[in-house]
Amino acid sequence: MQHEMQMSILKELLQKLDDDVNVDAGVQYKSPTAFYTCPDQAQKEWALFFRNHPQLIGLSGDLPTPGSFVTTEDFGVPVLATRDKDGQFRAFVNACRHRGSQVATEDRGEASRFICPFHNWTYSPAGKLVGIPREKDFGKIDRSCHGLIELPAVEQYGMLWVHPNATGKLDVDALLGDFAPEIEDWDIGRLKYKGVATMDKRLNWKLANDTFGETYHFSRLHGSTLNNIFYIFYGDAIAYEANGRNHRFVFPSRSIDLLRTLPEDQWDMEGMAVVLYYFFPNIQMTVNRENVTIFKIYPDKQSIGRSITRVCNYISPELQESMDTGARVVIDEVNVYDQEARDGGNEAVSPEAVNEIVNSTLEQEDYYVGEMAQKAAESGALEYLIFGRNEPALHHFHTNYRDALGMPPLEQL
Repeated sequence: MQHEMQMSILKELLQKLDDDVNVDAGVQYKSPTAFYTCPDQAQKEWALFFRNHPQLIGLSGDLPTPGSFVTTEDFGVPVLATRDKDGQFRAFVNACRHRGSQVATEDRGEASRFICPFHNWTYSPAGKLVGIPREKDFGKIDRSCHGLIELPAVEQYGMLWVHPNATGKLDVDALLGDFAPEIEDWDIGRLKYKGVATMDKRLNWKLANDTFGETYHFSRLHGSTLNNIFYIFYGDAIAYEANGRNHRFVFPSRSIDLLRTLPEDQWDMEGMAVVLYYFFPNIQMTVNRENVTIFKIYPDKQSIGRSITRVCNYISPELQESMDTGARVVIDEVNVYDQEARDGGNEAVSPEAVNEIVNSTLEQEDYYVGEMAQKAAESGALEYLIFGRNEPALHHFHTNYRDALGMPPLEQL
């Protein structure tokens, strides 16, 4: 993100804090609770948004070297993503062309060959069929026509995108829209993968997504718990911008007040605010120069009221070095809520600290109340939910979701 944009956002946030006002969408909407329970609608969104829509599977750091691979089944197609010997990112249907068994069964790793466990048909990281045991008995196969089924795959701006449909179209610039230059500026391709946490919860994937749509709840839901996120961030003040079906959502850290004592040429977003990008339909991504966390939210095809959230962490080589050498104050899972441990926005925030915040707030509190909302929706006793004027990200997601499915707009309250 360019410095001028950072300055503009920081000034907007400070002004909102000074004036005690939040973003104002100017309207309230009603969202029918059937939105979270309708089987027909769930089938349509599964087919359109997951089986036939480009998917962000990770960052370049997930495939650090030739021979690296990752697998996923989260969007209905078993996918094997590789970096071949020439360093090219590729993706395939993770299924042997003989009898359909998966040729890679681990979540990630390194391999020079992928061997089907059923009959040992063997494939290269480029998807080529390179070995058939006792082919003289099995019969001749045109190997050039029976490699792994390749899927459209693009590595761009440090992101790894795959289309689950072999004939699908994949245009990353079109997917990111005007946010593409910002993503390029963050240089996230140099970050290293540091692990994934999984949250399997009893709430519809859209309710999980709604969690990221406002900070109105910070001082209410998170303000009374032992692990108090409200010690770290301000609620009720966001800088918001929508672009196409995506949006950018920025909220201030408590450290932002330090900027009041600094000349503007020393201002920097790092440590002062959280930048959250939403990419339609199911990706939430927090970004700074040292940490990226991707929240990939998926429905359960068999259960409308269940969703899976994959929380993937990445850090910069510089952050890793500062933690290894002790050059900066390290924020970890023990001191993450300790204001006195912080160093004016210059602290090194570890993946363990990020995981602690995610676990103690998102999983134990946000998703907990989301599960309550799911029960209310399934009961049929609650007709609709309300999205306030201070919740424009919710307006935006639901408006675009309904438009993509050819549904009428949300009704104003």
